[in-house]
Amino acid sequence: MLLQITIAVTDPILRSRLERIVTCSYTHTELITKSRLFWKQIRRKTNDVIIVSREFIPKLISNEIRALQDLPGIPSIVIIADTETSRERAQYIAAGFDVLLESHLPANVLKKAVSTILAKRARLAPHFIPAEMKEPEPLLDSFVADSTAMQKFMKMARRAVKSDTAVLILGETGVGKERLAHTIHNESPRSENPFVAINCGVFQETILESELFGHEEGAFTGALRSRRGCFEMAHSGTLFLDEICEIPTHLQVKLLRVLEEKKIQRLGGEKPMSIDVRILAATNRDIESEVRAGRFRKDLYYRLDVFRMTIPPLRKRLEDIPELAREFIAFMSRRIGSDVRGITDDAVERLCLYDWPGNVRELFNVLERAILLCENDMITPDDLPLHVSAALAGGPDVALANGLNTNSVKLSPDWQDKPLKYLRKEVYEQVERKYLAHLLQASHGKVGVAAQKAGINQRALYTKMKHYGLHKEKYR
Repeated sequence: MLLQITIAVTDPILRSRLERIVTCSYTHTELITKSRLFWKQIRRKTNDVIIVSREFIPKLISNEIRALQDLPGIPSIVIIADTETSRERAQYIAAGFDVLLESHLPANVLKKAVSTILAKRARLAPHFIPAEMKEPEPLLDSFVADSTAMQKFMKMARRAVKSDTAVLILGETGVGKERLAHTIHNESPRSENPFVAINCGVFQETILESELFGHEEGAFTGALRSRRGCFEMAHSGTLFLDEICEIPTHLQVKLLRVLEEKKIQRLGGEKPMSIDVRILAATNRDIESEVRAGRFRKDLYYRLDVFRMTIPPLRKRLEDIPELAREFIAFMSRRIGSDVRGITDDAVERLCLYDWPGNVRELFNVLERAILLCENDMITPDDLPLHVSAALAGGPDVALANGLNTNSVKLSPDWQDKPLKYLRKEVYEQVERKYLAHLLQASHGKVGVAAQKAGINQRALYTKMKHYGLHKEKYR
C-alpha cells in the first residue's frame, strides 16, 4: 500500500530534511507549513504517519489530540520538539503519540528513527485494507487439473507467475478468474505485498473513478474527507480489475495513462503520486468484439493483453469434476459442521453429464445445497437438484414424456470406441436439444414459460439455447 505521510514542521530546514528521509518507493508526502491550517487539513486527509512540531500542538490535553486517535486507520504520530523532559515524553505517549524526537538530533540518528517508524507502518499496512478486499491464499498446486485442458492451462499459469507483466484473464462466468488472479499474485515476487480486487461492473461511473484513484475532500458532493483508491492500496502489490470491459470510455483513457506513466492523481487532487502496481484484468465478454465495436479502446486492450490466459469452462474439463466435488464437500462439511463425508459414484456420474452453464461456481452452489439437504453421510442423486440429477436417467425419460422419438438419436461412427461417459453425453445432448426445442415450440418462443416447464431458470435456458443454436424467434 502507498503510505500517506504528512509533515507539519515549522523549521524549513528540518522540514526539508524530514521530507528527504520519508521519500521512498512506498510513500507519498504532503507538507503543512502553517499551524493554523494543521487541524483543519489533518482531519480530512488520509494519513498513515503524521510528523508534527510541538508548536502546532500548543496544549497537551485537548480535543484536537483526541481527534487524531479517531482518524481512520489510526495514524502513527511523531512529535518533534526542541527540548524534552522525561515527564513531557511520558505525557505525549500517554496522549497517544508514538514517539517524541528532539529536532537537534544528528541527521543519521533522526533518519534511523523515522525510517524504523515507516518500516513498521508498512508492515502493518495490509491489515488496514478493508476485509472485503481480502481473499483466501490459493496456490497453483491447489487447482484440480486431471483433465487435459486444465493441464495445458496450468502450464501457462506457471509461466505467468514468474513475470511481472500485465495478464488478461478470459473465461465464462463462474470459472474462477479472481481465484486465478489471486493465485498468480501469491506465487509471484509480490506475494508479500497487497492483493486488491475490484469488480468494475458494480459501480456507477463517478464512484468507480473514486474507487480506483481515490479522491480529495470536496472532490464531489458527499466527499467530506480524502480517501485512498485501489491503486494506492495495491501499491507494490497486485491490482485485479474484474469485468474490465465495463469501464466507461473516459476512465479507459485515464487508466491507460496510469499504466503508461505509473502515476495516479486523486479526484480533485493536484499532486500526482508514483505507484508500482502489477495489473491483472479479467472479463467474460469477447473483448476483441468490444474493441471492434468501439466500446473498448484498442490501445488499452494492447496494454492489458501482454499475457493472455483463457480458463476452460467446466464442460471442457469433465474429468476434474469428481476431485472438485470431493475437495469442496470436505471443505464445506468442515466449515458448517456437517456429517457428510463424500458423494456416491452415481451422483458423481450425474454431475459429469450436466453441462454446467454456471461453471465451477454453479457446481459448488449445487454441492453446498446437497450437503444441507443430505440426511446421510454420502450425497446421492436424490440430494441433487432435479435439472442436474435428471442429466443421466431423467433426460431421455423426460423427452419420452413429451412425445419425442429417442430412436432417432444418431451416434458418431466411432461410438463403440468411446468411453461410456462420453457416449452418454453425446446421446444426452441430442435428446436435450430436441426436448428444449419441443418446449420452445409448445410455449411459442416464450423463454420464461419454457424454463419453468424444464425446471431451470431463464439464464440457464438461454445458455443452453446458445449452446444448441436455438433461437426463440423461430418458434413464435
